[in-house]
Amino acid sequence: MLDSAVAWMNARGNTEQWGTIPYSERPDGPSRIDRYTTENTPYIAEWDGTPVGALVLDSGPSPQMPIPPADEPERYVRLLVSERRHAGHGIGAALLSHAVDEARRAGVGLLRVDCWAGGGGSLVAFYERNGFTPTAPFLSDGWPGQVLARRLD
Repeated sequence: MLDSAVAWMNARGNTEQWGTIPYSERPDGPSRIDRYTTENTPYIAEWDGTPVGALVLDSGPSPQMPIPPADEPERYVRLLVSERRHAGHGIGAALLSHAVDEARRAGVGLLRVDCWAGGGGSLVAFYERNGFTPTAPFLSDGWPGQVLARRLD
């Protein structure tokens, strides 16, 4: 799914968000996925029994990103990806809705995410359409990012 997302972005001229190297071929790609599935909480969306989306929740932002933890308990979307063949079917929105439900079940009143802020802000706008509010822009090695938050209480 991640490899096809990189190819899809690159075919549309977006080489900055996730670069040009397939995720599975990056030096840290497989180990990151291993951490996502063992140290974090992964959720998989299926369409007729086929995986079409993935969400990874954590208790805070990646320590590799210049993002401070919240001053309160939170759930943090560390990864959200959908199979591009099923784009436009609301898979990402459904996974974010599930993240809201999981955070509420945990008694947490804050859900945050960070994303690429380039490309005219279309990814930021996606999160805004799903109830998130931009809170803090950041740069990570020249990569423009945006933190967004959604209050759940």
